[in-house]
Amino acid sequence: MQKDSIFKVGEVFSVNGREVKVKVDKKKNLTHMMYCGELIKNVVVGGYIKILKGFVQLVAKVDGEYIQENKKVDPEYHNTNEIIDRILIVQLIGYIENGNYYKGVKELPLIGNDCMLMDNAEFELIHRFAKPGEPVIRIGALMSDDRIPINIGINKFFSSHIGIFGNTGSGKSYTLANIYRNLFLTFNAHDAFRKNAKFLLFDFNGEYSDEHVIIEGKKIYNLNTRNNNGDRIPLKRVDLLNPELVNILASATEKTQQPFIKRTLQLYEHVHNQNAPIAYLQGIVKNEVERVLRMTDYLRAKQLLDYLEEILPPNMDPAGINLGHQCDFEWHGVHSCFFSGNDYFNAAGVAHIPNLLIYRDAARISEPMDFVSILIMYMYIQLINDVLSNRAQNEHIAPAIHKLKAFQKDFNKVFIVDDALDFWDNSNFVVVNLNNVNIMTKKLTPLLSSFKLYREHKELRNGELHEYLNIIVDEAHNILSYESQRESESWKDFRLETFEEIIKEGRKFGVFMTIASQRPSDISSTIISQLHNYLIHRLINNRDLEMVEKAISYLDKVSVESLPVLPVGACVLSGLIADLPVIVQVDKLSSVNSPKSDTIDLLRSWMDD
Repeated sequence: MQKDSIFKVGEVFSVNGREVKVKVDKKKNLTHMMYCGELIKNVVVGGYIKILKGFVQLVAKVDGEYIQENKKVDPEYHNTNEIIDRILIVQLIGYIENGNYYKGVKELPLIGNDCMLMDNAEFELIHRFAKPGEPVIRIGALMSDDRIPINIGINKFFSSHIGIFGNTGSGKSYTLANIYRNLFLTFNAHDAFRKNAKFLLFDFNGEYSDEHVIIEGKKIYNLNTRNNNGDRIPLKRVDLLNPELVNILASATEKTQQPFIKRTLQLYEHVHNQNAPIAYLQGIVKNEVERVLRMTDYLRAKQLLDYLEEILPPNMDPAGINLGHQCDFEWHGVHSCFFSGNDYFNAAGVAHIPNLLIYRDAARISEPMDFVSILIMYMYIQLINDVLSNRAQNEHIAPAIHKLKAFQKDFNKVFIVDDALDFWDNSNFVVVNLNNVNIMTKKLTPLLSSFKLYREHKELRNGELHEYLNIIVDEAHNILSYESQRESESWKDFRLETFEEIIKEGRKFGVFMTIASQRPSDISSTIISQLHNYLIHRLINNRDLEMVEKAISYLDKVSVESLPVLPVGACVLSGLIADLPVIVQVDKLSSVNSPKSDTIDLLRSWMDD
């Protein structure tokens, strides 16, 4: 009874659906109370109360409060405090039954029901984000009461898509590093975890690429398009035999270039299914040389001869100048055909063609060393064949080849096509450092790598899911935004559609995404809406706040209004993991394990020692 009298806040005096108004007892306006030697925090906006209705305990969150005059009290005989009533506006959020907390409204209270503060045990109960006995990781403590730890359950949190948002300097990167470091510290001793769980982090600013950040022993790809000294991400040939990926690299148009690329890859597979692929390829090119030299349209023929020059071994003179392969024949304008000496290469006279340099070099053609050059070679061969067959016009197809050639140099700086190399390199945590690559490569590398791993993961599925893949994208607005003006609409659409497919369908195949961004309003709304759990740091921009409020149904009014004023390191935890949104002060990491994202110290930089 003593506890009830101390913990009682007031009584219900208005019920309007989930919104309940509570009249606070006059003597319960202190900030804190003592009970059994414990300091109990009194009711405040953002806090919680329980409403007693018989044997049911309804849980409500305080959204606001106001005061009103009690007109039944005569001001002549009472002081001001007695005249004024304090009214709490609370929202029903759940109930406690049989020692467990459940989200949702089971029933509504009645006017006159007692409203009570929660003791520490009850407070911890509604902030329990894991099943009893389930392994948990700690991310911090309740900001309003650092005695209450916030531990999150593994299954509910990590088998979901996660969003971490916050303005620069709010602690967003810190939180990302914190949750994954704690996860690895908890599970990395298990062989099954190291075998079945894979994590890929795209690091746009080099914040996570130190060997000690998050966890030691991770694989780091330090990419560089400024020179040839960077690491290279291994791909397999099959990765680049996917038409969709080649379409990306070549920025291929849908109606003409994409079908052409599909035919090119079919040609490659056809050649390599032969018993002697290179000899078969040589036969194809020799046949095309003969067909081109018998053409009667000089302009078309000259264009195709130039394409042949692209794939044939160079004809170098002693001075190192490429003389080409067209020095031993020429065009006869009167007869509208090529000729050499007294031989005219028309329907009746082709016997001399095998003696020409261009034909002899076609007979010894071989595939280049790097795979992109191989693709380009087959694209030229297919283009020549298509033009000769009136299937395509070179001016429609050539731009795709030129695009691929233009990107080839950068591609070879960051990727290597080698079936013997393993992307993971015996690690289950890979960081791709994109700090030193150009803008195009920053967009392409996450897309290419994610697409490859997602496709492989889908193919791995066989019965029960065991393999887990988490694709972590820091500064996600770099690749998940609609706002980019540096790329074609088709390229942008494919990039966003790829990641949208991963985030919509990935759960079926054990593939999840963690995205962090300082500008959530720039990210595809489809992606935002598919996230399941959120850690939201300080947001100031109105567009970001509006987007968060509209897209995230788990947030309440108090949580949204707190976002612009959250201190550094504090975030709102919400989503499937949390039956109610809570403000968490994230635990500190050691400087060694923290991402390298500190703001420059101007005084230290500008002042002499």
